[in-house]
Amino acid sequence: MSHGLLWLPLLLVFVLLTGLGWLERRRQRLFREWAEGAELAKLDACGAARLRDGLLTWSRFSAGRFEPEGEFVIKTLELVELLSLHSGEAPLTEESQGACRLRLVGGGQQKDLPFADAQRARQWIGELMARSRCDL
Repeated sequence: MSHGLLWLPLLLVFVLLTGLGWLERRRQRLFREWAEGAELAKLDACGAARLRDGLLTWSRFSAGRFEPEGEFVIKTLELVELLSLHSGEAPLTEESQGACRLRLVGGGQQKDLPFADAQRARQWIGELMARSRCDL
């Protein structure tokens, strides 16, 4: 009987991990549907983003669906800055890693797009600036 009780926590951990895996698989499937036809797309711990038809939109996964958080028209893009996610207006250096945000400036507005990885955010800066120049 005591051996059976020792296996009970492992069974609970297995059920928990299976449930979390199912949720992640569902999130990825919903992202693929949401990002279909996008020129540029990302999914990370900070949310999802896609560039389609000159409009950059980003969302957060919540309650089994993507909830819109913001959008930005790429042809109005003038400047993209890489900033720390939580430290106010502190810009990131080239060596910085981890969570960050892209500040999109143009058309009289500025929006912040969160990223979980600074390296990926740097790649997006080049892509977005190239696309904004193409749309002019």
